[in-house]
Amino acid sequence: MIECKVVSTPIDTCALIARVSDERSGATSVFVGTARNTSAERLDGAVTRLEYEAYEPMAERELESIADEAVERFGALHVLVHHRVGVLALGEAAVTVVVSTAHRAAAFDACRFVIEELKKRVPIWKKEVFVDGAEWVNARP
Repeated sequence: MIECKVVSTPIDTCALIARVSDERSGATSVFVGTARNTSAERLDGAVTRLEYEAYEPMAERELESIADEAVERFGALHVLVHHRVGVLALGEAAVTVVVSTAHRAAAFDACRFVIEELKKRVPIWKKEVFVDGAEWVNARP
């Protein structure tokens, strides 16, 4: 099963994990990226919230392409990726990647592959909002 969605509501990570459980899966790896109060540029705790925007049709297509690659390269049985858009409070999940495979090493490798490729290839943009302004992170044309 592959499911890749851009969502505007909170991500239920536990529900995603439950959906990949089956008798073929010997390992499940999960990555949850959350909104934190610091920035790579500013470590002073000045981030008050995150805002995400996406070109949703293209983002979902590219996420599915990445998931297909994880199936091919790592033998992933299930790949679920949900990425939030909109305003996120500190501590909320921005992205969840859940991968199940027959064996643990492949689950770890596939999960890391998916999140790293997502960051490189998927048209989703993050704005960090500070107490004194805002800044787009790694904005690309």
